[in-house]
Amino acid sequence: MATDTLKSRPGADGAPGAVRRLLLDNGALTALIVLVIALSALSGDFLTTDNLLNIGVQAAVTAILAFGVTFVIVSAGIDLSVGSVAALSATVLAWSATQHGVPVALAVVLALATGIAAGLVNGFLIAYGKLPPFIATLALLSVGRGLALVISQGSPIAFPGSVSHLGDTLGGWLPVPVLVMVVMGLVAAFVLGRTYIGRSMYAIGGNEEAARLSGLRVQRQKLAIYALSGVFAAVAGVVLAARLSSAQPQAADGYELDAIAAVVIGGASLAGGTGKASGTLIGALILAVLRNGLNLLSVSAFWQQVVIGVVIALAVLLDTVRRKAGAAPAAAGTGGGNRGRQAATYVLAAVVTVAVVGATSFLHGGSSSSTNPRMGLSLSTLNNPFFVQIRAGAQAEAKKLGVDLTVTDAQNDASQQANQLQNFTSSNLGAVIVNPVDSDAAGNSVKAADKAGIPVVAVDRGVNKASVDTLVASDNVAGGELAAKTVAEKLGGKGGIVILQGQAGTSAARERAAGFARGLRAYPGIRVLAQQPADFDRTKGLDVMSNLLQAHPDVRGVIAANDEMALGAIKALGSKAGKSVQVVGFDGTPDGLTAVKDGTLYASVAQQPTQLGRIAVDNALKAVRGEKVEPTVKVPVKVVTKDNVAGFSG
Repeated sequence: MATDTLKSRPGADGAPGAVRRLLLDNGALTALIVLVIALSALSGDFLTTDNLLNIGVQAAVTAILAFGVTFVIVSAGIDLSVGSVAALSATVLAWSATQHGVPVALAVVLALATGIAAGLVNGFLIAYGKLPPFIATLALLSVGRGLALVISQGSPIAFPGSVSHLGDTLGGWLPVPVLVMVVMGLVAAFVLGRTYIGRSMYAIGGNEEAARLSGLRVQRQKLAIYALSGVFAAVAGVVLAARLSSAQPQAADGYELDAIAAVVIGGASLAGGTGKASGTLIGALILAVLRNGLNLLSVSAFWQQVVIGVVIALAVLLDTVRRKAGAAPAAAGTGGGNRGRQAATYVLAAVVTVAVVGATSFLHGGSSSSTNPRMGLSLSTLNNPFFVQIRAGAQAEAKKLGVDLTVTDAQNDASQQANQLQNFTSSNLGAVIVNPVDSDAAGNSVKAADKAGIPVVAVDRGVNKASVDTLVASDNVAGGELAAKTVAEKLGGKGGIVILQGQAGTSAARERAAGFARGLRAYPGIRVLAQQPADFDRTKGLDVMSNLLQAHPDVRGVIAANDEMALGAIKALGSKAGKSVQVVGFDGTPDGLTAVKDGTLYASVAQQPTQLGRIAVDNALKAVRGEKVEPTVKVPVKVVTKDNVAGFSG
């Protein structure tokens, strides 16, 4: 039976060989040590107590998910559904406790039961339905995410206060998510190393047919393995939602890839038969340290993705080199001696890290003199021209005022934005500017910045359950009303229209949809034929509009919650756009304004995003200097048509 421990081949005697063997047999640990030392030397903000605790919190959800995925990968399977199961479990907890009065303890049990049920479905499809793990779990990824959206109606649900404490700290400094991560790690290590099901995982992953012939009930074991993965996913979802104070139906999107990456970086083989909880924890810490350090060094969010991809590839390559260099799987039952040696390795690694990091800290001693104010800007996404324009306006104003501005991209992930805001806070920036992915989810992070005495400016979207120094925004609801009025008047108050909604769960999508509905009440002759989300994305706008045209060929108007979706709809409409079908967008992006000039887009409700960025930086600097700022600064929206587009500048 294969196990998770490794035994070196003979022939590597002597001190140089021992050091080489130590490094090769602990590749992930070596990489983590190198990263910590390098980032400590490069950034004076990295090696602080607050920042190190931030790293622990930021690694917690990925690590808990990855512990569950470790069970699956050790048994030569794969689980792509853990992110969706995490979101679904948290949504079930919040929905049952807050909207149906279920006692919180029972709601937590329901959340865990949801994870178990999802895991059992995966296990049944794989073990008895004979579906490949990739296909079965990919299907549940979609089903789980869809059910979370159905239950929540696409909107975040406030988390019960008693469970939200999981996102707090003990004694004012020790984060609860870190404690949960440690407990779940110990449980995973115990299951893998000390239980019958753990030994079964290694047997199935090493040689499934041999395991079956030896009397192991492989099908039942697979059910248990995927159920365990579901439980860990449910715990991760609860921890994540507690940290964000709300269950987000789009939470943990893409986290399954991070979890798999953490397991692989930690030394597990996708072929099965090897892997351990400690390695998985190190893999999750490597990802968290990388993201944290790259944020502190102001590395572009786009380059961060490149760097993390390269690290994953190098980790797998190092594992290959290690095995070729002489590390081979140990026989079953021979791990006792290795455990002591492994513990000694970890102690030695800690001593070396502390010594080297302590030495590098002198590089930053007394070098904290900052000539320019430092600020951080966390944008919900940089994959949308509107937010790119906000960044451009902010950067131009920062350069003009002599401000050092660090810009981060949350990629529409509320958890990732929480991490970025925590990094800004621990770096003791002069001010923080935030464009929230979700107004509720940003609350806890903004509270932490307030507690640290850092001024916070919200831009485009407000922050709930926390106070900001000022909000610089356009009124999304009023803009939605203007869009509805514009298309209705162009159609003469009669006709059928379709509405392309934004990404479910985001405040901008909700507010603009509310504005559309409010504006259309004044025009009873306008019929809404269909409303479908296209996620603020041009390609999805094209696909959704193409589908809707099949069911509603008589459509006369389109309202899109942003210009990107409107441009996709125009592509689907072809020659009808601007002639028999009138399209109204939102944001006033450069491509949108070009379409207005060409006549294919009838109008765009423009928010002047460059002005939003400029005014946000200006007000943040005033707050840093202790000058008075207004609680709300409204940047007016403007309906831009072919008649006035020539004189408009965003």
